[in-house]
Amino acid sequence: MAFSSGGRRQAGLAEINITPLVDVVLVLLLIFMLTAPVLQSGIEVAVPQTRAVNQLTEEHSVVTIDADQRVYFQDKPVSLDQLPGLVSQGAGDASKRVIYVRADGKVPFEAFASVMDAVKRGGVTNISVVTRPFDQTVAH
Repeated sequence: MAFSSGGRRQAGLAEINITPLVDVVLVLLLIFMLTAPVLQSGIEVAVPQTRAVNQLTEEHSVVTIDADQRVYFQDKPVSLDQLPGLVSQGAGDASKRVIYVRADGKVPFEAFASVMDAVKRGGVTNISVVTRPFDQTVAH
């Protein structure tokens, strides 16, 4: 399609402006990056704070103990009798698998030790405790 103005012919603009599309995609990417860690575990647990905290870079099995001492394996409620069988399932050698234990700060040590024992009975010896870093604004 051509337009004429003052005897000259001009070609129509056939280019699509993709800047708004890129803006929307970047905003969506940012939203998903911020919400993905929150959606990782649906069980609300106030894990204790420590000075040394390592960031998780891979997906691993997680055992959670909530404030009421209920035990969850991958967000599904389980009993301590079921836990060894569940952690031993999966691909590869159980002794080389990593299990993360998330426990509410109000959970008594006896309940925590019982869960650790159940995981070890499942053959997993590489157990990590999930904590969160201290707030930088709090004076030490």
